[in-house]
Amino acid sequence: DSDLSMRTLSTPSPALIFPPNSPGFQNGRASSTSSSSVTGETVAMVHSPPPTRLTHPLIRLASKHQKEQANIDRLPDHSMIQIFSFLPTNQLCRCAHVCRRWYNLAWDPRLWRTIRLTGETINVDRALKVLTRRLCQDTPNVCLMLETVIVSGCRRLTDRGLYTIAQCCPELRRLEVSGCYNISNEAIFDVVSLCPNLEHLDVSGCSKVTCISLTREASIKLSPLHGKQISIRYLDMTDCFVLEDEGLHTIAVHCTQLTHLYLRRCVRITDEGLRYLMIYCTSIKELSVSDCRFVSDFGMREIAKLESRLRYLSIAHCGRITDVGIRYIAKYCSKLRYLNARGCEGITDHGVEYLAKNCTKLKSLDIGKCPLVSDTGLEFLALNCFNLKRLSLKSCESITGQGLQIVAANCFDLQMLNVQDCDVTVDALRFVKRHCKRCIIEHTNPAFF
Repeated sequence: DSDLSMRTLSTPSPALIFPPNSPGFQNGRASSTSSSSVTGETVAMVHSPPPTRLTHPLIRLASKHQKEQANIDRLPDHSMIQIFSFLPTNQLCRCAHVCRRWYNLAWDPRLWRTIRLTGETINVDRALKVLTRRLCQDTPNVCLMLETVIVSGCRRLTDRGLYTIAQCCPELRRLEVSGCYNISNEAIFDVVSLCPNLEHLDVSGCSKVTCISLTREASIKLSPLHGKQISIRYLDMTDCFVLEDEGLHTIAVHCTQLTHLYLRRCVRITDEGLRYLMIYCTSIKELSVSDCRFVSDFGMREIAKLESRLRYLSIAHCGRITDVGIRYIAKYCSKLRYLNARGCEGITDHGVEYLAKNCTKLKSLDIGKCPLVSDTGLEFLALNCFNLKRLSLKSCESITGQGLQIVAANCFDLQMLNVQDCDVTVDALRFVKRHCKRCIIEHTNPAFF
């Protein structure tokens, strides 16, 4: 690190990615408050290198006392980088204006493991091109340090921007492009093909994305290229409305290492798609099919094949799921820790009973808007699930204060209880508060405070 200050600045000096009038730049500084650390996040802003002498009016050395403070420059480069790693993003960017040495140190790749860009108006494609060019200064055409790129909500991001990342960042491990609806299958193909270490991919809200594979043709008949697999473990496809069973089949074939999969509001997914998924992706620990209205008890039978590996399951607002589906999950997925079944109106006390007796390690349960669940179901929960920490009973019409008291008397570790729009008395709420000291109660009873 001793010769960092001697680097040649061969890269053209680009302007600020955030122009002074844009929402991402206020009062001459970045509006973000995130910190930049050796493993932290840094908002991407590129400055031209300052002259060797200090000319900024705010940092002119006008007195002897100020000159003495300049002794910080006597610190070695590695110490300066360690100090910079604790600075917030806007201050790191300001440091790049101090002198040529600080400019070089502020752009040390170790401070840029993560790039985060936000804002609907920012020209993300240009920003990524400028950043990667600057970060590739010492290793031409490749950036070996960049591991995380987060450009969520940047609507101006296109396939061209992702292609830039794919070409220059072979060590990329995490990519989040949620809400970037201009992204297509072609861009995702480029990333997964050229970034073999990618483990975390968030394409939620990218409505044009219909599959993820190592072949350009989105066909279930095509096997992975040369037998290769995509290393993705975390995949969020929430609000990818056009994803269908065929696309899910393609994903399952190519992404067999998946452990976390979120398909919220992928409304075209059916039980058949889940069957494909369970054939290839047998290591899934967390799965969400919330608001997938075509998923039924048959889909639950397929999900139950994950057995004890499944720890998190969300089936909220899947109206076709009944006690039969819950029995499948409870019988085979005994180590389930989290279940969100809100709005599954076909679930009754019998389903809750079977769940409580078989999934005794359950910590979080949401059975809100299940009108057929009553105090009887709560009693089974209280007598079997002693580790319950979060319980939501919102809009459960059949729940009374008696059921709450049974839960509070047995589940001492309860930390959150939602009884909004439930017919429970103030005395019952006070009973819960006395027995569960750390419990936060969400309610709609104006008499309880």
